[in-house]
Amino acid sequence: MRDFHLPGRSAAYGTNGMAATSMPQATLAALDILRAGGNAMDAAIAACAVQCVIEPASTGIGGDNFCLYVPAGSSKVIAMNGSGRAPAGATPEALRAAGMTAMVNTSAHSVTVPGAISAWDLLNRTHGKLGLHRILQAAIGYAEEGFAVSPRVAWDWQGSVGKLSKHPASARRFLRDGEAPALGSRFTQPELARTLRAIAARGKKAFYEGEVAADIVATLRAAGGLHTEEDFARGADVAEFVEPISIKWRDVEVFQCPPNGVGMHVLQILGILGKKATPEQGPLSAERFHRHIEAARLVYRDRDAFLADPSMVDVPVEKLLSDEYLGRLAKIISDEQAMATLPPAGESDLAKHKDTVYLCVVDKDGNACSFINSLFEGFGTGILAEGAGVMLQNRGFGFRLQEGHPNCIAPNKRPLHTIIPGMVMKDGQAIMPYGVMGGRFQPTGHTLFLTNHFEFGMDVQEAIDFPRLMPQDGPKGDKVQVERGIPGQVVDRLNRLGHDCELVDKPHGGGQAIFIDREKGCLVGGSDPRKDGCALGY
Repeated sequence: MRDFHLPGRSAAYGTNGMAATSMPQATLAALDILRAGGNAMDAAIAACAVQCVIEPASTGIGGDNFCLYVPAGSSKVIAMNGSGRAPAGATPEALRAAGMTAMVNTSAHSVTVPGAISAWDLLNRTHGKLGLHRILQAAIGYAEEGFAVSPRVAWDWQGSVGKLSKHPASARRFLRDGEAPALGSRFTQPELARTLRAIAARGKKAFYEGEVAADIVATLRAAGGLHTEEDFARGADVAEFVEPISIKWRDVEVFQCPPNGVGMHVLQILGILGKKATPEQGPLSAERFHRHIEAARLVYRDRDAFLADPSMVDVPVEKLLSDEYLGRLAKIISDEQAMATLPPAGESDLAKHKDTVYLCVVDKDGNACSFINSLFEGFGTGILAEGAGVMLQNRGFGFRLQEGHPNCIAPNKRPLHTIIPGMVMKDGQAIMPYGVMGGRFQPTGHTLFLTNHFEFGMDVQEAIDFPRLMPQDGPKGDKVQVERGIPGQVVDRLNRLGHDCELVDKPHGGGQAIFIDREKGCLVGGSDPRKDGCALGY
């Protein structure tokens, strides 16, 4: 139990249902759906739709979605890949002919056909109880009537003024006299409200065909994109159920969506750390963080070399998650010093080489939903389809133009994807939907949270609150970006071990989790103080 003399908040407790999101309005929307007879899937979609309105820098219906879902009484984890594909005309040759030598995060070429609405529609039809007409009403209300800009949303918005200023339509809709809306000001999105109403009435076709799709395609073509209305019509069916991947770690089994997402690398980090004893110095020690940094460095190396769309290239998932491979990686991590160089990707012999939203919901029946939706970077590309009110993602920035690379852009290909929902199972039952958003940080964030809770015994809220760091490649060499909550003596020790630590401006990510305490018959929720949200149960 936490020290009530100190700042912080307790985990939320409930018995009939629990939602944890990064915005209070979204958490409330989820609980309203549960109380109206909807299930965890309905509530997750409702909450996410609200966030697509009131957290516009982080997510939107012009983005992508992934989901892990465990139906009540089932031991089967259901995985959804709702990530969009590049347009049919997106070849490396076409992009080079347009003068590009690398992917650009604000270019129309970084817009993949959004997969979120395809995913919401399929998830709702397959696992929901209430229709989209009911589920989307809260989001429609906030878009029409407005919402008050909250502190973290205001901060993220301010950081995107330069991007939004590049596009006249985006500046007209999302800036006021060239500035981000002030904290607490009311903001409406009537065009987005009309689009949401159309989706509520007609489902995914209202987004991928007709007036909305035509407006998005015209906007992208005007910005130099290669998209067609046929690309969007195909995008209506891009969402698909896939087979999840998992690893047994400690006394639980951790599940992730398979590639093209980075969930595989969560499992790799856990597998490496699981080969070593729990650091005696504790969770806030340099020893603990050093091991985590080294494991993450090895895993991100594999990510950059292998992760891509498995429908188009071979991703060696089995090898990269094998006990033998992860054991060899664990052995090359020394507690005495950081690795000066890393072995080549997929190898373990050092001698060879001298802005997203995550939410979760559990309902009274025990359905557990882990749900994530994103535009990728703040406001995605910054390109707004003004008539439809749809801000467009920049997931295609995850592609490369390097011929022969597994992640080279190609027609109808999915890019490397950073958003990952997580699910923990034990003895064939779901015990925790969880996630930690934050772009490249997510595999590190997932594993920091999981080790905080399951290895070091923190409760759900403490495990989310705990200080974070991550290794980051930089133009002048590798850095370790540390939050201010990590004590100076720990940072000094990490530097002496060979790391190059620097304070990070924005804190790392934002997480939510719900622990299903089957022994006590209650739900325990946590929500990240790095965002504006909360966990609520009833």
